[in-house]
Amino acid sequence: MNHSRSNTGAPHEDGLPPHQVVLAETDWGSLQTAFGNGEGLPELLARLLEPDPKVQVTALSELGELVGHQNSTYEATAPVAVYVAGILTHPAAMTLRPHRNVPVRATLLNWLASTAHDASDEVVGRIEQHFPGFLACGTVVAAFRDLRTVLYRAVAPFLQDGHEDVREAAALASIILAEHPGLAGHRDHLAVHARHVLDTSSDAHNRRTAWKALKAWGHDVPDPEPFREEPWDRGPHSDGRGDLEPPF
Repeated sequence: MNHSRSNTGAPHEDGLPPHQVVLAETDWGSLQTAFGNGEGLPELLARLLEPDPKVQVTALSELGELVGHQNSTYEATAPVAVYVAGILTHPAAMTLRPHRNVPVRATLLNWLASTAHDASDEVVGRIEQHFPGFLACGTVVAAFRDLRTVLYRAVAPFLQDGHEDVREAAALASIILAEHPGLAGHRDHLAVHARHVLDTSSDAHNRRTAWKALKAWGHDVPDPEPFREEPWDRGPHSDGRGDLEPPF
């Protein structure tokens, strides 16, 4: 279950703060994770900038366990997401993963998509049915959802990236973040990218996310039969790890 106290460690500026500022000025030790406080997060976040892609991806997997365990949102989730969004332009994000030849940037974007999905309208709406007040002002999940416009501005430039995997990951994250009412004006533009994911992606989770978005935005979509959900099928990279599994 998500913690109820607001995420005071997350920045609330209109723009995305530099990742160095997030790292240095967040009171990590005061924020709860799935396994205690976040005092160890700065060291873990710094590993995302290591030149070894195995170190980077392993760190991101560990972060997923700490701030996204059981598809939940914790006090440390928002500032971690802001940090991850802030390093998308860092040279370390262009490290290529062996065996896959995919930039780590795609993995960072997929992680943001998965984290955003855990606080999506669909997920929180389902929880609200059983726990009224889950989205009340000041709760952790509400604070994270308030950051969606900031995260979107960091993600959207990569919709035009030169690597197909990065473009798809950026589309997935953007589609989910665009549930925020303040981003409604971007949905027609995003529909083009959603349609491309739906038509070309080899990932069933991603195709389903694109299909749901297009349907919600009033676009014609194919029969939903190919996207029937299984009990374990909760969204993009719904196991909380996604493409964080080896080979790295």
